[in-house]
Amino acid sequence: MKEAIYHFPTDGNPLHCEQIKSGHINETYCITTDTGSRYILQWINQYVFPNVNALMNNMSAISAFLAKREKGKTAMIRYIDTLEGKSFFDDGHGGAWRAYRFVDHSICLQRPETPDDFYECARAFGHFQYALNDFPAEELEETIVNFHNTVDRYRQLREAMEADSAGRLFEVGPEIAYLLSREEKACRLHRMREAGELPVRATHNDTKINNVLLDENTRKAICVIDLDTVMPGLSAFDFGDAIRFGASTAAEDETDLKKVALDEELFRVFTRGFLRACPSLTEKEREVMPLGAFTMTLECGMRFLTDYLNGDKYFSIDYPTQNLDRARAQLALARDMEKKERLMELIVWEESKE
Repeated sequence: MKEAIYHFPTDGNPLHCEQIKSGHINETYCITTDTGSRYILQWINQYVFPNVNALMNNMSAISAFLAKREKGKTAMIRYIDTLEGKSFFDDGHGGAWRAYRFVDHSICLQRPETPDDFYECARAFGHFQYALNDFPAEELEETIVNFHNTVDRYRQLREAMEADSAGRLFEVGPEIAYLLSREEKACRLHRMREAGELPVRATHNDTKINNVLLDENTRKAICVIDLDTVMPGLSAFDFGDAIRFGASTAAEDETDLKKVALDEELFRVFTRGFLRACPSLTEKEREVMPLGAFTMTLECGMRFLTDYLNGDKYFSIDYPTQNLDRARAQLALARDMEKKERLMELIVWEESKE
């Protein structure tokens, strides 16, 4: 149904369509017209995002706030309304589509090629959060209910274990044992949020390096993209998920677990960029940044494992055991983070003093 592009105003007639394989959830295409103009067309996964109106309303509110506050200082992706004046196109077959102009001379990395690349991503995500410091987070709707509610993630895991709908529980005994042994620690940030010990902010909640566009020539950050999961959350979530994805020594689905570890220098580089770009963090928020990295890594591993037990309904896969491989790699990374916990705390303390 890539013909959805015809429901958006474009400069020229659509001529070529190329799928961009980078995300686990939505489907993304680059459309080129006969005038050479390029657009990004995205199919929104309504199994994951059942309330598309809420998703697009959040984006509109965030964009309007940043446009007013930053007065052009922060580049943003601006979505194009349909020819009917809607924020997305409903194809009538369960498909919701949105479009925006391709950002010329930009690149999107799957892994940092240099420490400077990771620093720029840290600066982008840090500034994004700093720019939203005064945004009323309570006005945002939850596009995915309980997205980073680790307590609820454990509930979902137990339900998947009990149902064992795909008959895979027998394969994952060690992974289940490790997850259950770390439940109290993994849920600590959620408990602190409930107790009011950490401020609830408007957070991105999907801070992978491929959600930052870099200038292909200067390698400086242009803007943060993919605002689907901008919701009320904790700064530790955004910091932690970026570390999980970008400071690992291996791919997210690496099968040789001996290759999976936390790159200490990349951890320092990202911490430096994030803290410098977001000086509004409280002392307590800085203190729990290492815990955020561990929690997001463990939680992501648990989500992959839960989906594997459920028969791979949430994350897209390229082969039958990919979610299991992803889960094992994330849990290996979480174990290494536990070994390096004191070092991580020291690095955060040192970079906080700069």
